[in-house]
Amino acid sequence: MEKNITYFEQPGEENTKAVVAAVKTRAIELGIKEIVLASTTGKTGVAMASALQGTDIKTIVVTHQYGTTTKGQWDMEDKYVSQLNQMDVKIVSASHLFSGIEKSLSIGTGGISRVEIIADILRKLFGKGFKVAVEVVLIAADSGAISMENDVIGIGGTAYGADVACVIRPAHSNNFYDLKIKEIIAMPREK
Repeated sequence: MEKNITYFEQPGEENTKAVVAAVKTRAIELGIKEIVLASTTGKTGVAMASALQGTDIKTIVVTHQYGTTTKGQWDMEDKYVSQLNQMDVKIVSASHLFSGIEKSLSIGTGGISRVEIIADILRKLFGKGFKVAVEVVLIAADSGAISMENDVIGIGGTAYGADVACVIRPAHSNNFYDLKIKEIIAMPREK
C-alpha cells in the first residue's frame, strides 16, 4: 500500500484546514466512523464536525478538565459548545492521562514519573501534537466515547488548532500497549 503523508514545515494552528481535509479524505477511504480530536475552546472541533456533515462519520471532542487555566472554570467557549451540541458532537472533558496527578507529584516532590516519561518520549520524538493525538484516543476510550472494535483517527495540535492526525487502533489506558498507531496522515516536520 502506498499513501501520502502531509508534512507541514512548522507546527501550528495554520495547519488546521489541511489536517481537516486530509482526515476527511482518509476516513472515507478507510471507512473510519469516528474522529477523536483535541479542542481546548471547541473551535477545532467545530471545524472538523462541519467538514464531516453529510457523512456518517462521528466527531468526538476531547477537552481539558475544569480548572486547567482558571480554578473551577472550563476552557470551552459557549459559542463553540452550542455549535457542537447542534451537530450532535460528543464532548469529553477529562484530565490528561500523561500528566494529571503524576505531574503534580513530580512538581511537589521532584523527579519524573513513568507516565510523564511516555509523554516526554512522544513529544520529543514526534512532537507535542502527536502526543496529544495519542492521548485523546486513550481518554475517549476510557470514557466510553468510542467503539473499541474499529480504528479511529486521532487529531492533536502543538498549541491551538490541529497539526497531527494518525489512524489509531484504540485501547484503554490500562492496556496502553494494545494501542497501535497504524498510519500517520499529517504531522509537522519541525517539533
